[in-house]
Amino acid sequence: MEIKERIEYYKKKFSDTTDLASRELKTKDGDDVAIIWIENVIDQLNLAQSVIAPLQNFSKSGNEDTITQVINQFIAFSKVSEPKNESMMIESILNGFVAILFSDTDKVLIVECAAWKVRTPAEPPTSAVVEGPREGFVEDFITNMALIRKRLKTPNLKIDKMKIGRETNSQVRLIYLKNVADPQKKKKIKKNLERIDIDGIVDSHYLAEFLTTSKHSIFKQIGSTEKPDVAVAKILEGRIAILVDGSPIVLTVPYILLEDLQSSNDYYTTPARATILRYLRLCAAIVGIMLPGLYVALLTFHIKAIPIKLLITIANSIQGIPLPPLLEILFIIFLFEVLYEASLRMPRYMGLALSVVGALILGDTAVQAGLVSSPAVLIVAITGVMSYTLPEQSSQISILRLIFTLIGGTMGVYGLIVGAFFLLGYLVNMDSYGSPYLAPFAPYIKSDMKDSLKRQSYLQMKMRPKSIHTDNERRQKDDRD
Repeated sequence: MEIKERIEYYKKKFSDTTDLASRELKTKDGDDVAIIWIENVIDQLNLAQSVIAPLQNFSKSGNEDTITQVINQFIAFSKVSEPKNESMMIESILNGFVAILFSDTDKVLIVECAAWKVRTPAEPPTSAVVEGPREGFVEDFITNMALIRKRLKTPNLKIDKMKIGRETNSQVRLIYLKNVADPQKKKKIKKNLERIDIDGIVDSHYLAEFLTTSKHSIFKQIGSTEKPDVAVAKILEGRIAILVDGSPIVLTVPYILLEDLQSSNDYYTTPARATILRYLRLCAAIVGIMLPGLYVALLTFHIKAIPIKLLITIANSIQGIPLPPLLEILFIIFLFEVLYEASLRMPRYMGLALSVVGALILGDTAVQAGLVSSPAVLIVAITGVMSYTLPEQSSQISILRLIFTLIGGTMGVYGLIVGAFFLLGYLVNMDSYGSPYLAPFAPYIKSDMKDSLKRQSYLQMKMRPKSIHTDNERRQKDDRD
């Protein structure tokens, strides 16, 4: 087949896409050569200097075939190969490779010449730190792997390659320490990923839903982070990190609930300070879930349990309010959620103005108009703020807050107690790839308590968490050794 016919053939394979470019060249010997590439993803200067110019100066010599001579003498790229089949060649072009066609052979050469636009690593907006590393993952998985490699300079770091998505062909990488991670766990995760048959993966959160063991649970079951130092710390504990090209969110498996009570800041401050902050986050989460339901339950069913001075204050505030306590709290929760969603989707500066207008003007006006009481507004506002002490669990806390508000308004304090025990029992029975969801509290694991709600010194954390099930439990040499 002539060079021009081959070019037309491949253009049809790409459905006549407008950004598929091609160029015909002649070598020094007068032989026809053609190159095919995607315009938007190629470094044009590199293409001209390292592909086109060498091909125009190419002249065959000796008995070696054309492909071998071009690879050995003229193409100045580290990634040069012959695709095994046509589909591999097309996939390579879409991934930023240039295909080279020769007139004297049907073989094709592909060279990487990509120039993807990559965001510079910066501190993630959701994971700011006072002290410690400020780098964050970006949308380019090669950059993300480099950020992990920079911190784990060991041959034991293993990277498994995968592609998921019929149309997107998204690059996925499993990263783990060979001498630490449980091979059975790695095998199970990889098997679950290989089962995925979907047209496209846009972000790593797509994979999180496929990897969850309890499909209909509202609770997070896969860890996630935007910080390389956090990802590396989890890999060192025996977890497996999952990177997806195009996503700055790195998934980590297995996951336990305690992870979100911890923060990267905890490891860059004193153990005493970190311990206080962890208890503070736990108390804030519990109050954020239970307080509206408790308020409604006390006003509806157990008004005598409220101290007399507080009761007089509340009674003066709710006098003339047309809504019962349950509907009043639900109305305010609805109003705050709408304001939150609107502020997220509006332009940044307008969103700021909307937050001020919603929080101050609308809230105050609603109280002055007698639609809602000031204690109810205060309670919903406080619980809303408290839910963001655990930003990774804020959506789950919001759902639980609504559920417990309904329970408190229909069944009182006794309903809240029964609901709390039911929730606790449900969480105790959950696990993530063999790791108990409430570890190290249920089941109780004494050695893991050193880095639970209480953080002890690094000198005392000589073993990896037993709840993760690793091949190598020791991470620090014992003083007795």
